[in-house]
Amino acid sequence: MKEGKSAKLNGIQQHQNGHLSPFKFAKLLDPEASWDKDQLGDVLHWIRQAMALVCGLLWGAIPLVGGIWFFIFLVISSGVIYGYYAMILKVDEEEFGGHGALLQEGLFASITLFLLSVCGK
Repeated sequence: MKEGKSAKLNGIQQHQNGHLSPFKFAKLLDPEASWDKDQLGDVLHWIRQAMALVCGLLWGAIPLVGGIWFFIFLVISSGVIYGYYAMILKVDEEEFGGHGALLQEGLFASITLFLLSVCGK
Protein backbone atom coordinates (compact mmCIF):
# COMPACT_ATOMS: atom_id res chain seq x y z
CA MET A 1 0.00 0.00 0.00
CA LYS A 2 2.76 2.43 0.92
CA GLU A 3 4.72 1.44 -2.20
CA GLY A 4 1.80 2.51 -4.38
CA LYS A 5 1.57 5.89 -2.67
CA SER A 6 5.30 6.52 -2.96
CA ALA A 7 5.24 5.62 -6.65
CA LYS A 8 2.38 8.08 -7.19
CA LEU A 9 4.25 10.79 -5.31
CA ASN A 10 7.38 10.21 -7.39
CA GLY A 11 5.33 10.58 -10.57
CA ILE A 12 3.78 13.79 -9.28
CA GLN A 13 7.20 15.07 -8.27
CA GLN A 14 8.55 14.48 -11.77
CA HIS A 15 5.74 16.55 -13.29
CA GLN A 16 6.23 19.34 -10.78
CA ASN A 17 9.93 19.54 -11.63
CA GLY A 18 8.97 20.15 -15.26
CA HIS A 19 10.71 17.06 -16.62
CA LEU A 20 8.93 14.64 -18.87
CA SER A 21 9.06 11.00 -17.94
CA PRO A 22 10.96 8.75 -20.38
CA PHE A 23 7.83 6.74 -21.20
CA LYS A 24 6.28 9.82 -22.80
CA PHE A 25 8.96 9.87 -25.49
CA ALA A 26 8.77 6.11 -25.94
CA LYS A 27 5.03 6.46 -26.59
CA LEU A 28 5.78 8.57 -29.67
CA LEU A 29 7.15 5.50 -31.47
CA ASP A 30 5.06 2.77 -29.84
CA PRO A 31 2.38 1.30 -32.14
CA GLU A 32 0.79 -0.42 -29.12
CA ALA A 33 0.24 2.84 -27.21
CA SER A 34 -3.29 4.15 -26.81
CA TRP A 35 -4.02 7.66 -28.06
CA ASP A 36 -6.96 9.93 -27.56
CA LYS A 37 -7.92 12.47 -30.20
CA ASP A 38 -6.39 15.46 -28.41
CA GLN A 39 -3.05 13.78 -27.69
CA LEU A 40 -2.56 12.57 -31.25
CA GLY A 41 -3.68 15.92 -32.62
CA ASP A 42 -1.14 17.74 -30.45
CA VAL A 43 1.69 15.43 -31.51
CA LEU A 44 0.84 15.77 -35.21
CA HIS A 45 0.50 19.54 -34.83
CA TRP A 46 3.93 19.98 -33.25
CA ILE A 47 5.67 17.63 -35.68
CA ARG A 48 4.26 19.69 -38.51
CA GLN A 49 5.36 22.96 -36.86
CA ALA A 50 8.91 21.68 -36.40
CA MET A 51 9.01 20.60 -40.03
CA ALA A 52 7.69 23.99 -41.16
CA LEU A 53 10.39 25.83 -39.25
CA VAL A 54 13.21 23.59 -40.50
CA CYS A 55 12.01 23.61 -44.11
CA GLY A 56 11.33 27.34 -44.04
CA LEU A 57 14.77 28.18 -42.71
CA LEU A 58 16.38 25.80 -45.19
CA TRP A 59 14.37 27.12 -48.15
CA GLY A 60 15.19 30.70 -47.11
CA ALA A 61 18.90 30.03 -46.61
CA ILE A 62 19.43 28.35 -49.99
CA PRO A 63 17.26 30.58 -51.33
CA LEU A 64 14.62 28.59 -53.12
CA VAL A 65 11.94 30.72 -54.75
CA GLY A 66 8.75 29.98 -56.59
CA GLY A 67 5.44 28.34 -55.87
CA ILE A 68 6.75 24.85 -56.60
CA TRP A 69 8.77 24.91 -53.37
CA PHE A 70 5.65 25.77 -51.40
CA PHE A 71 3.87 22.73 -52.87
CA ILE A 72 6.94 20.57 -52.22
CA PHE A 73 6.79 21.62 -48.58
CA LEU A 74 3.09 20.67 -48.42
CA VAL A 75 3.78 17.26 -49.98
CA ILE A 76 6.73 16.54 -47.67
CA SER A 77 4.85 17.72 -44.59
CA SER A 78 1.71 15.73 -45.37
CA GLY A 79 3.76 12.68 -46.33
CA VAL A 80 5.66 12.69 -43.05
CA ILE A 81 2.46 13.13 -41.04
CA TYR A 82 0.74 10.32 -42.95
CA GLY A 83 3.74 8.05 -42.56
CA TYR A 84 3.93 8.80 -38.86
CA TYR A 85 0.33 7.98 -37.93
CA ALA A 86 -0.28 5.23 -40.51
CA MET A 87 3.02 3.36 -40.56
CA ILE A 88 4.76 4.09 -37.26
CA LEU A 89 1.83 4.46 -34.84
CA LYS A 90 -0.54 2.26 -36.89
CA VAL A 91 -3.62 4.02 -35.54
CA ASP A 92 -7.08 3.42 -36.96
CA GLU A 93 -7.68 6.73 -38.71
CA GLU A 94 -11.47 6.26 -38.57
CA GLU A 95 -11.34 6.59 -34.77
CA PHE A 96 -9.83 10.06 -35.22
CA GLY A 97 -12.09 11.39 -37.96
CA GLY A 98 -10.43 9.90 -41.04
CA HIS A 99 -7.37 10.78 -43.06
CA GLY A 100 -8.60 14.29 -43.79
CA ALA A 101 -8.87 15.27 -40.13
CA LEU A 102 -5.47 13.83 -39.27
CA LEU A 103 -3.72 15.36 -42.28
CA GLN A 104 -5.32 18.74 -41.59
CA GLU A 105 -4.06 18.84 -37.99
CA GLY A 106 -1.74 21.85 -37.67
CA LEU A 107 -1.67 22.43 -41.43
CA PHE A 108 -2.66 26.10 -41.53
CA ALA A 109 -0.41 27.10 -38.64
CA SER A 110 2.50 25.27 -40.29
CA ILE A 111 1.89 27.08 -43.58
CA THR A 112 2.04 30.39 -41.74
CA LEU A 113 5.22 29.41 -39.92
CA PHE A 114 6.80 28.13 -43.13
CA LEU A 115 6.07 31.35 -45.00
CA LEU A 116 7.28 33.52 -42.13
CA SER A 117 10.51 31.58 -41.78
CA VAL A 118 11.21 31.65 -45.54
CA CYS A 119 10.59 35.37 -45.86
CA GLY A 120 11.83 36.49 -42.44
CA LYS A 121 15.54 36.68 -43.22
